[in-house]
Amino acid sequence: MGTASPLAPIAAKDGIPDWTIIEKLVSEWKPDGFVVGLPLNMDGTANDMCARATKFAKRLQGRFNKPYFMMDERLSSHEAKGFVIERGGSRDFGENSVDGIAASLILESWFAQSPNDE
Repeated sequence: MGTASPLAPIAAKDGIPDWTIIEKLVSEWKPDGFVVGLPLNMDGTANDMCARATKFAKRLQGRFNKPYFMMDERLSSHEAKGFVIERGGSRDFGENSVDGIAASLILESWFAQSPNDE
């Protein structure tokens, strides 16, 4: 099973990510595709953020000609906060983002449920 390590979050301005940073990461990591978190409501229904996440995934595919995979991200931030607290980290999650840890958890969940090609 694959593992993931958190990276620093990439800021977006007015909903537009810094494509220069993303292009650099794609050039460096050479991924086969992209896993994008789908922020479903707790009851499994879609919301406005789901449409934004899917739009971002489609833009990744369009820019880099690689497939995208949407992954349910419910409770990933909650789990990431628990992970930080367990290890004695700060509870100031506004100041100390857990987004990178949550993204790692989402990717590892995708690895766990995807067929192993190795």
